[in-house]
Amino acid sequence: MADSGALDDLDRAILALLVEDGRRSLVDIAERVSLSAAPVKRRIDRLERLGVITGYAALVDHGKLGAGLEAFVELRFAGDVIVEEATDALMRIPEIQEILTVAGDPDALARVRLNDIAHLRDVIDRMRHGGGVIGTKTLIVVGRKRRGARSMH
Repeated sequence: MADSGALDDLDRAILALLVEDGRRSLVDIAERVSLSAAPVKRRIDRLERLGVITGYAALVDHGKLGAGLEAFVELRFAGDVIVEEATDALMRIPEIQEILTVAGDPDALARVRLNDIAHLRDVIDRMRHGGGVIGTKTLIVVGRKRRGARSMH
């Protein structure tokens, strides 16, 4: 395997297994792709070095932490706003998990985690205060399907 950026079918198979379960053992991956653990480890290290694998994360049940309400807030910015500066300012609000800038209407989507509706109202007020946000529309998440996420149970 050369150290170029080209991915082969084995790299893609390893990635798929890691996306399904980021804590999967090297031995398990090796068995599933018909390699030994050492070349699988080298391939994973290479994928990390190339930036294909950017990190590993724990999937958390936010409801058990008191932040069981999730919402997406559509954001519309004033015409003279520099979007990068506005989103940087908004990311200082701890309840905002991520902001995605999008083409079309709205200008961006913010994913937020909250305790309840009153908390949502407070966060939206903070989003609208400064930062050039001139309009919002909120979508509350009522269910989720996630590709590749597997429960520990």
